[in-house]
Amino acid sequence: MRTLEEVQATLEIAKLKEEDLQKTIHCLSFGESVSSADYCLMELDDTLCKHIEAGQSLVIRGDKDERAVLCSVDTTYDLKIADTSNLLLFVPECRKPNHVTNSEGVSHVAHTEIWGFCNSYWELRKQHPKLKKLKKLLMENPYEGPAIGGQEENTENRYTMLDLLERIQASEQEINTHLETIHACQIDGYWRILDFDYEMKVLGHLTQLVDSESWSFDQVPLQTCLEELAPLEPKEMIEHCLNCYGQRYSENDQVFYALNEDKVCRGLALMLLQNAVKFNLREFQEVWQQSVPEGMSTRLDQLKSVALVDQASHPETICLLRVEDLPEDTLERFHHLFTLREKWTEDDITPYIQDLCGEKQTTGALLTKYARSSMQNGIKVFNSRRPVAT
Repeated sequence: MRTLEEVQATLEIAKLKEEDLQKTIHCLSFGESVSSADYCLMELDDTLCKHIEAGQSLVIRGDKDERAVLCSVDTTYDLKIADTSNLLLFVPECRKPNHVTNSEGVSHVAHTEIWGFCNSYWELRKQHPKLKKLKKLLMENPYEGPAIGGQEENTENRYTMLDLLERIQASEQEINTHLETIHACQIDGYWRILDFDYEMKVLGHLTQLVDSESWSFDQVPLQTCLEELAPLEPKEMIEHCLNCYGQRYSENDQVFYALNEDKVCRGLALMLLQNAVKFNLREFQEVWQQSVPEGMSTRLDQLKSVALVDQASHPETICLLRVEDLPEDTLERFHHLFTLREKWTEDDITPYIQDLCGEKQTTGALLTKYARSSMQNGIKVFNSRRPVAT
């Protein structure tokens, strides 16, 4: 171990003035059997540091064939190894400059042992959670209603929240939010997604009851719905459907729901579109308006991100195209979209790339990076930057 005199001699050779330096001089030495494989370093931002200091945990998630991500309780981060030309030393109890003052009297040497070293560290970047797999898992065994006539219910491929946390690369809060988005619910402790035809069946019972009772769509009483429809469907499914297509509120100690016109109209449009490759737009709009409850109005803007109108065809057509069915990777998403259609207007493509935008990123920036713009009949359109195989 170096003595203070040896350190001072080294400073003199290096032509450094001792008075310009801190009084505490660290003398570093490697411990026995130190290896670069002993430790991994991870760079955390202020938010994650406070998260750890508060006693909360970070979890690395991903199946063996997936790239690992790091999740806090509400955010997902991409893990990327960053190499550095500087050797990073792991030195416990090392006193940093802000922990040392020049009022400590005479200079002295502090002997510190290096516990490990690295030439790289894990760099974290916020990323969109990978949630497409969530619906895929739940669709392995969708809920089609209560078993009929003594039939046994299929108990395979059912998932608890713990199961989903093990399989899905997203934070718990992001998973819960997406479960609500895809209209999933808990049945006997397992998260299930309703078979779409069954969901529409329950919604149909509700809207028919509203029509027959001449209720306002803004004031649908929960208790009456449960009592009237209980012979047809489980009460839990009736209430779940109301939660999916309406907003719950209380008035005079009674629970009511305000049905959301856009959600109801969109659901019935999906039911019509799912069985047709393409639909004549004018015919579709007529059938669609006839299928929704009296008093509700259908509009094409209710179908953003779930259906695509082709105004270039004669006659104009509409087809099912849900953003949730598209690839999650940005490059793959654009490639798939340009496979479906060579040229897109900004209004048409925006609903299908909006979810790809990162923090402070716009759809315009994504289009600039992944597409080429041109003018067609006085309208700006976007096409692929590279040839697309069809």
